[in-house]
Amino acid sequence: MAALGRLEEITDLRAVWQNDAKDFTEWLAKEENMNILSHAAGLEISAEETQSPVGKYHADILASESGTNRKIIIINNFSQTEDSSLGRLMTLAAGKNADVVIWIVHHANEEHKAAVEWLNSRTGNSTGIFLCEIKLFRIGDSEPAAKFEIISRPNNWAKEVRKISEDATNIEKLRFDYWNAFQDYAFDGGSNPKFAASYRRWQTSSNYGVVFGTGRPGVSIIIAKTRDEIEAGLNIADDSELFTYLFTRKDEIESECGMNFDWLELPGKKGNRIRVKKSALITDKSSWPNQFDWIMSSVINIREIFGKYIKESDNEQ
Repeated sequence: MAALGRLEEITDLRAVWQNDAKDFTEWLAKEENMNILSHAAGLEISAEETQSPVGKYHADILASESGTNRKIIIINNFSQTEDSSLGRLMTLAAGKNADVVIWIVHHANEEHKAAVEWLNSRTGNSTGIFLCEIKLFRIGDSEPAAKFEIISRPNNWAKEVRKISEDATNIEKLRFDYWNAFQDYAFDGGSNPKFAASYRRWQTSSNYGVVFGTGRPGVSIIIAKTRDEIEAGLNIADDSELFTYLFTRKDEIESECGMNFDWLELPGKKGNRIRVKKSALITDKSSWPNQFDWIMSSVINIREIFGKYIKESDNEQ
């Protein structure tokens, strides 16, 4: 029988991350580490910005949920939960109009568990707070491994479904059915294994847009479905230099993607868009499988090809 090592917890997180606002935040914002948190929370989280300001405070990470475009803020607090931390969390949630709040601590106390559960029982249809502990473990002399443990989560993530059934207009219901069918097709049908391996199911909503992460903070892939069109594209938040660089490689990118994009520099707005549109009626359910295939191939195409040039841009800086 093979010898087994002993799993040991590293109780001093600062042995790995000296500063929770800087070292831990930078570590967590990387895609491979955010995926650990995503798996624990059951969300597809894509980091967009670190140290995002609200008055005198900062949200450690501003993110979004792929598939629903819910706005997420992540607050890191290594010390035991304190009253001031809860107040800061509420200030940031209001300032960012967050749909989801993830509060990461080392040890959560009973009073704050109760407070988070109370808040979750009284939130609106699509708002929720996660209280999460971060742990570090190693086996023998191995590298430390991080684990997130969800201590408290929103009580009812089916609220959005109830809202749709009670209040939605016909087109909203149709969009809800559309995205629900898309997920069944994408993740159960297996027509695009690369897409299914890259993303996870999300909570279906009636939103016209779905957001997918790219692994690069501030850069996301957006799929939008209107009555008669599908739009696929890249959104670049607050990085005009990256947009300019990609535009200088426009011919190569479009040739490799096999698509002709609209390159939209949006002065005065927080971001630039690169998009392509396809005619596709949402009411024509017989064509949904073809529409779904186009969406999946577009997302993978954009992620891989634009991703290559984004890395080139980052390496040149």
